[in-house]
Amino acid sequence: MLLLRYLRQVDTARIILWCYAIWYAVVLVRYFDPNPMLWLTSVGLSGIIGCALLLSTRAAIGAIRLNGWGVFRLFLMPFCVSSFAALVKGRGFILIFSPHFGETLLALALCGAFVAFVKLLRRGNDKRAD
Repeated sequence: MLLLRYLRQVDTARIILWCYAIWYAVVLVRYFDPNPMLWLTSVGLSGIIGCALLLSTRAAIGAIRLNGWGVFRLFLMPFCVSSFAALVKGRGFILIFSPHFGETLLALALCGAFVAFVKLLRRGNDKRAD
């Protein structure tokens, strides 16, 4: 129930972030590499870049502090970007798009299904409010 309530109230920016996560998951499952150096490098870059992002947001925002999830995302995004780049290197990707149309279509379909599910939940919520 908590998850459904979250999804009913999720804003557009977070829907986009969830679609990024879905796209990443499709690539991760398809091209997973168990090489520990890939993951250690991604963790290292995440730590360095995450700290820089945290410092820059605190300097820009001043006294306002991000919540735990906001800080987590500052470190998660560089991890995902660096590991994504390492996983697809030399595999013919154009930007984030797989050279295999079916993989790109799967990622698009899953993102579309997620967005449709959120809209369906919201519609059901709107009908209950009437």
